[in-house]
Amino acid sequence: MSSLQLEASGTSESTDNSSSQTPNRRAPIWEYYEPELVRIDGALKAICKYCGTKLIANRKSGTNSLRTHIAEYCPKVPSDDRNRFVATMKKKPDGPFTFNKQRSRDLMIAWIVRADVAFNKFDDEGFEPWMESLQPTFSGIGRQTIRNDCVAKFERAKIELRSELQSLSSRIYFTSDLWTSNQKLGYLCVTAHYIGPDFVLKKKIIAFKDVKYPHTGVAIEEAITTILTDYGIKEKMFTITLDNAANNKTACDLLQESGKQDMLFGGEHLLVRCCAHILNILVQDGMNVASAVIELIRDLIRNINSSPARIQNFNEIAQREGLAAKAGLVLDVPNRWNSTYAMIMEAAKYKTVLKRYATANQQPFPTESEFSIVESIGEFLGVYEETTRAFSADRYPTSHMFLDNVLCIHQTLRSPEWHKDQFITDLANAMDKKFDKYWNGNYNMLLPICSILDPRKKLDLLDFFYEKVCSNFIDIEISTNMVKEWLHKYFRKYEEVIRRNETNVVSQTAQSTNMVNRSPVLVLGKRRLEQEFAEYRNRRRGTRIEKAELDAYLEEPPVRPDERFEILTWWKTNSNKYPVLSAMARDFLAIPLSTVSSESAFSLSGRILSDNRSSMKSETLQALVCCKDWLYTYPTNEVS
Repeated sequence: MSSLQLEASGTSESTDNSSSQTPNRRAPIWEYYEPELVRIDGALKAICKYCGTKLIANRKSGTNSLRTHIAEYCPKVPSDDRNRFVATMKKKPDGPFTFNKQRSRDLMIAWIVRADVAFNKFDDEGFEPWMESLQPTFSGIGRQTIRNDCVAKFERAKIELRSELQSLSSRIYFTSDLWTSNQKLGYLCVTAHYIGPDFVLKKKIIAFKDVKYPHTGVAIEEAITTILTDYGIKEKMFTITLDNAANNKTACDLLQESGKQDMLFGGEHLLVRCCAHILNILVQDGMNVASAVIELIRDLIRNINSSPARIQNFNEIAQREGLAAKAGLVLDVPNRWNSTYAMIMEAAKYKTVLKRYATANQQPFPTESEFSIVESIGEFLGVYEETTRAFSADRYPTSHMFLDNVLCIHQTLRSPEWHKDQFITDLANAMDKKFDKYWNGNYNMLLPICSILDPRKKLDLLDFFYEKVCSNFIDIEISTNMVKEWLHKYFRKYEEVIRRNETNVVSQTAQSTNMVNRSPVLVLGKRRLEQEFAEYRNRRRGTRIEKAELDAYLEEPPVRPDERFEILTWWKTNSNKYPVLSAMARDFLAIPLSTVSSESAFSLSGRILSDNRSSMKSETLQALVCCKDWLYTYPTNEVS
């Protein structure tokens, strides 16, 4: 079809010279306009894809008006599309260009780390001639040089991160998990989570360390202690989130024993069990009830995925049914319930196709009643999909959402709606038993306090939660009182720290003021009196501060729920009004509910340590994994 059309309202003209007028359409701007030009009153015009505006478009007029329209005037262009286009319009720097070899080298190393570029690409015979064609002085770069530059970048960045972590006034929370590489080596990933003075939550992979087998609790504890000591932040540890393996529990007990002096309340609340892992255990136990039916679907999908010819056969049936072709069907990972959920939901969508394929290829297929059970299981598991995402987030606070999500799980398991089907009833009952084991009061006491630190909920959700999960009034009262008691204990502890800091400031001020023209004895005596008076005054104020600040916060009406509400922004704004509680919020709201942040590093490391890079040394792998994580740019506070 011609790129030129005549619009009915325009004047019909000969198009013999249209080729000389039609603009060259290789410029990026043309993707924002319709592929067909129109002729109106003798002039060729381009039509904006977004608002329909028609603009003159020929070789003589150029594309300035087209670019300006998209960049500034089009009222309907999405902001992402506009920003992407504006980025292509950036002008070249004023004045002559000066090549900075070091800057170019640094940017290249950052790109290599971000893009997981294999080092052997730089030994390719075409790389050096290409570099010389761009910049003759930028040469002599091979795989070993690149490797050394990446490790050097890691070491420099580590020094900066160590300094940042050591200077924090808040405490640090950790997640950790183990991974076995394709080298058959064990690696321990440790991630630090903290909220900075700007009230922005950050997470940093601080180590990706090889750990020799066997991975006992002692070996894990030694590795974590070595890492924290290397960064000089062992005394800042508040909690560590681990999965429910026995060796992790042993490691946590050893960490608590060795760090009692530095931890609040002797590290009584050090261990946070990974919520995503607990939920996975719950669902896996329930899925055992339906394992035979699900196995039929799993075997059929495995059969289809086993060869290109079978996938092609499946797709031919799918297209006849008006469904999209697939490169391969979702096959679950047995120990990941959400992958089983994804497999079930896709199987339900392609039910007719799967049945026809099974019949044509003499493969077993569930009966109608069996498939109905599978669909009910998919619907039941869908309730937990959002909960899993909430537990797994690591770029915004999640600890204050713990009670909400646990209550959602509890109520779903005991909802009469699911007890209409005996199969689902058995599934829910199996999950409920595990719920009682892990979440019926058996969780870290810091997490209910986090809910109180959500100004939208305060004590209301706490009372509501225990009224729902406790069986009698006495249990409700005992549970709520225990949380409130720990809230007051932690408030007093944080208030003491703030008081001590104020005392130190007074002492330092007095010291600098009295050193001039005073006898040493007089200076010492006056300094001691001022310090004692500051301590005396703060002791008297302590009870009043607790009553005034904590009671004022709890008695104030909760903040009205708003989908744009940002909990860290709220605490930053109200930090002068609630100095002690805002310090608590900076700490408590950084608690991660799952080890997903450490587990995600394993996917990254698997890409870096691919089969053709399996000889990579553990020190290099750690440098690349950590550096890639550290290059992440943190956005402003996200809605939570």
